[in-house]
Amino acid sequence: MVVLQKIKNFNELVMFEHTIFSAAFILVSMVVASLQVRSGVWVGLPTLLLCALALISARNFAMGFNRLMDRDIDALNPRTARRPSVDGRVGFGALSLFCVINAVVFVIVSYYINPLAFALSLPFLVILGGYSFMKRFSSLAHLVLGVSLGLAPVAGCIAVLGSLELWCVALSVAVMFWVAGFDLLYSLQDVEFDTKHKLYSIPSRFGVRNTLYISRIFHLCAMVFWGVFIYQTQILGAISYVGLGVCGAMLLYEQYLVHKDFLNIPKAFFATNGYLGFVFFTFVSIDGVWHYGV
Repeated sequence: MVVLQKIKNFNELVMFEHTIFSAAFILVSMVVASLQVRSGVWVGLPTLLLCALALISARNFAMGFNRLMDRDIDALNPRTARRPSVDGRVGFGALSLFCVINAVVFVIVSYYINPLAFALSLPFLVILGGYSFMKRFSSLAHLVLGVSLGLAPVAGCIAVLGSLELWCVALSVAVMFWVAGFDLLYSLQDVEFDTKHKLYSIPSRFGVRNTLYISRIFHLCAMVFWGVFIYQTQILGAISYVGLGVCGAMLLYEQYLVHKDFLNIPKAFFATNGYLGFVFFTFVSIDGVWHYGV
């Protein structure tokens, strides 16, 4: 029972279920890369398992390190004061070890993927860890979080091709704007706290109204770059563009929910964004199978 409770505490700490935000787009990247070299969507079980392990360990490191660095801030914020890293359920030593183990696993797994993945493993960890410091001195923290999740499709492309393609850059930029856009909406919950404690965020610096506009601009940019991604692949077609339209409607709904009532922020953040990535992945996969087969 003690072990199960520890697992539950760590799961609550890193919110493992939110891996879906980045998982969908590493899969999109892998599918397109596989279509490019294999004329089919299936990347092979070994590559899929290695990428899954790399994604999980990288995200566990990023979330764990963020909780480790933010313990002082989280303790003061009523919304975060009951996190396991704050209330004592996960101590400093255990959390530090958790971060180290996941960082080592990520580097080892990257080694077994290919040389380029291994060479980029440490820079990736630096970027993932760097986000935890940004809110202390820059309002660009939202975009840095976007960059962090935008590394997922880069990793997927490199894992399959051993190189980085232009279409993957467009996909990563789109993910960056998408993540930054919904993170702005989520951060509206803490605008008063951030302002009081002199933390850097776009809501605390530019106000609620302007934050809503900036979030919409970011999501519009995401749509544009997703469109550029589809075009640049020279593989995907009409089915993927239909998927893009569906995702656009989902982003509009997300913006509407938050505009209507800030109490809808958790629903907009977790439900809409969780589904969006896999909706896009589904349409891209169907497109690939339709034209090239499995």
